[in-house]
Amino acid sequence: MFHKKGLFTKLTSFIVTVGIAVILVSISPTASVYANGKEQPKLEFGVVPDVQYCDCEVNGTRYYRNSVTKLIDASQTLNQENVDFTVQLGDLIDRDVESFSTILPIFNMIEGPKYHVLGNHDFAVKTDEAIDILGMQNQYYDFKYKNWRFVVLDTNDLSFYANPEGSEKYEEAEKMYNNLVENGAINAKTWNGGISAEQLTWLQDVLDTAAKRNEKVVVFGHMPVYPENVHNIWNAEEVKEVLEDNDNVVAFFNGHNHAGNYGVQNGIHYVNLQGMVETEDTTAYSIIRIYKDRLEIDGYGRESDRVLEIQE
Repeated sequence: MFHKKGLFTKLTSFIVTVGIAVILVSISPTASVYANGKEQPKLEFGVVPDVQYCDCEVNGTRYYRNSVTKLIDASQTLNQENVDFTVQLGDLIDRDVESFSTILPIFNMIEGPKYHVLGNHDFAVKTDEAIDILGMQNQYYDFKYKNWRFVVLDTNDLSFYANPEGSEKYEEAEKMYNNLVENGAINAKTWNGGISAEQLTWLQDVLDTAAKRNEKVVVFGHMPVYPENVHNIWNAEEVKEVLEDNDNVVAFFNGHNHAGNYGVQNGIHYVNLQGMVETEDTTAYSIIRIYKDRLEIDGYGRESDRVLEIQE
């Protein structure tokens, strides 16, 4: 098992939790809102970043084949925790389309609804084929659980690898990329991508509708927006501006940068989760629990535990 928390820690936590529960029941008339001495989350969901499986030799710190056992372990844990849904943040494979036939059935072992984010490595096949293999209806979309809206962005929208050369989006990508190069931008990398004006308009509409319905929002993307990094979306500032113009956006979760990163600005938590493919024997994935005033990240393996306060 790859979970960083040991048996002794679990037993100790159980003993302490039971003790707290007894105290709460004896002194608090509102103890019914607690179970086993703990406040219950409104929602909890799993997040699996950068599995990047391939039947390939090790490359630096990337142990592609080992993602099989890591994902099996993650699927077992997520099922045991009975999460409401699970999101994989892109790059399910590294390079070969045949890799989907090995790794996708393992991801599908996770019970409950499952959602996909498109990563740059997933475009080992044409865009339409990748969407079809993953069973996606659209490259970007949104869904709702209780009073929360979840938004999935396609950060490969404008890129060299997701669009055929000569297409309108390829030419838009070329123009955006060349402008970044001319300005010495650190994220002017061909393995990054940008978000089209069409998708940004769609995003604004979704956020506006969510605000009218008093829904809090969590956004998922493959590439980061903030803090500044070589892995960031080409037009990260534009995306960030749309997100931060809306008071109901709580957090943005992404992968792509396997080292991970974190920043908070204007009330939004930007969380770059670490890549599962990295290292020989340590995993990286999370369970995120939503409470009234916060999101709690329960990190497994190399991923950190965090508390993300919801700013009103």
